[in-house]
Amino acid sequence: MGLLPSNVRVTSGSIKFQGIDLLADKGKYRKSVLGTGISMVFQEPSVALNPVMKIGKQITDSLVEHSDLNRRQARERAIDLMDQVGIRDPEKRVDDFPFQLSGGMKQRVMIAAAIACGPELILCDEPTTALDVTIQAQIIDLFKKLRSELKVSLLYVTHDIGVVAELCDAISVMYSGRIVEQVDDINKVFSNPQHPYTKALLSAIPRIDGPIQRLKGLENTAPSLTQRSQELAPPMTLVEPGWEIAPFEFSDLNQLWSSSSHE
Repeated sequence: MGLLPSNVRVTSGSIKFQGIDLLADKGKYRKSVLGTGISMVFQEPSVALNPVMKIGKQITDSLVEHSDLNRRQARERAIDLMDQVGIRDPEKRVDDFPFQLSGGMKQRVMIAAAIACGPELILCDEPTTALDVTIQAQIIDLFKKLRSELKVSLLYVTHDIGVVAELCDAISVMYSGRIVEQVDDINKVFSNPQHPYTKALLSAIPRIDGPIQRLKGLENTAPSLTQRSQELAPPMTLVEPGWEIAPFEFSDLNQLWSSSSHE
C-alpha cells in the first residue's frame, strides 16, 4: 500500500497481484492498482481519517483520482456509498467532520472509501478491534453483505477467532511472522488443527458447554525451536490438497501452553 517510510527497504519476498510483483513495480501499474484493484480498511478510523477534512471529500478524492467523475458527480457517488454502508441521512452527513461521528460511523466511512473504486481485494487490518461488541457485529454483517453484493475478496487480519469463524472461508495461521498453517476450508482447522500452535490457540478458547475445566493459557514467549527450524525455515508440508502446515521441530511442544489456568 506504499505506507512504509522512505528509508525502509523490503529485503526479501514478493507481493503479487494479477501476476505482477508490486514490490518490483514502481511505475504507473502499482499506482493504478492501489485504490482500484486493492484498497484498505484500517484498524483505528479516528487515526486513519483526516480530522480537518469533511468525510465526503475523503471519499470523493479517490473517486476523482481514479475515475472520470467530476467533483459534483463524485459527491453524489459518495452519498450513495455512505447509504450503501448504512450511514443514515448521508446527504447531511457527507459534510460532517470525523469528530462528529461515532466510532462505528467512522469505520463505515472508511469502508465506503475502500469500496468507492470497485476494488477486487480489500485489506482489513483488525477493523473491529476499536469498536464495542455490538458495533463489531454490525460491521462484520456489513462486510458479509458487501462481499456478497460486490463480489469482492477480503484479506482479514485479526486475533479474534470468533470473527474468523463468522466471516472467513480460508485461513492462514501466523506465528512469529510466519505462516504455520494454511487451509482453504475454514471448518477443517477448527475440527482438526494440524500444527501445534494452531492447536494451542484453539485450546485457549473458553467453552460454555460441558463441565467447568481448567483453561489452558498461551504463553507470551515463544516455544524453543531447534536451531535447524530457526535457520532453515523449511517449506510448507502438504497435508492434503488445499491444506499445508509448516514443519515443526519444537524442543518441547508443552511450552506452547502454561500450567497456569483459570477456573
